[in-house]
Amino acid sequence: MVARYTTGAKFEEHGGLVQRVTAEADRLIAQALELAEADEAAFQGVIDAYKLPSESDELKASRAAGIQAALVAAAETPVRLVALAAGVVGLATELFDVANANVISDIAAAADAARAAATTARVNIDINVVAVKDPEARALLARQTDGIEEKVVLAADALSARVRERILG
Repeated sequence: MVARYTTGAKFEEHGGLVQRVTAEADRLIAQALELAEADEAAFQGVIDAYKLPSESDELKASRAAGIQAALVAAAETPVRLVALAAGVVGLATELFDVANANVISDIAAAADAARAAATTARVNIDINVVAVKDPEARALLARQTDGIEEKVVLAADALSARVRERILG
């Protein structure tokens, strides 16, 4: 939204940046909607795996393998969401210095929403990973997320503080 209101003659010299940020933000919005659907499907996969029959040792083993695969799949969507949240904060940070001052508070709103998405995604990753028994799968998920969520939180906090500082002078 901020990029869409950072247009006109007053912002003409930043037109390239604003257009790039707008296009990338639109791509991230579409990706976020896809992730929401993927997360729902992954969660349904976990539910379905827990409903698998377990009347025999063979069925129990198949059910356990299905549950493990579903839990790993369920953790992968929020892993992607953490990266997406980092992208949102990055775009908001790029736009900050040239943004239309009348809507600058929405940069903080974007940063805060991205922070919430990242921290919530991290909790969703954790709840699935604790039940994953395969140490390689756990390690892979950890490597994909280690430090990213914290960076998003720090960057979002810093950007929100900059916005408040700019507003309050």
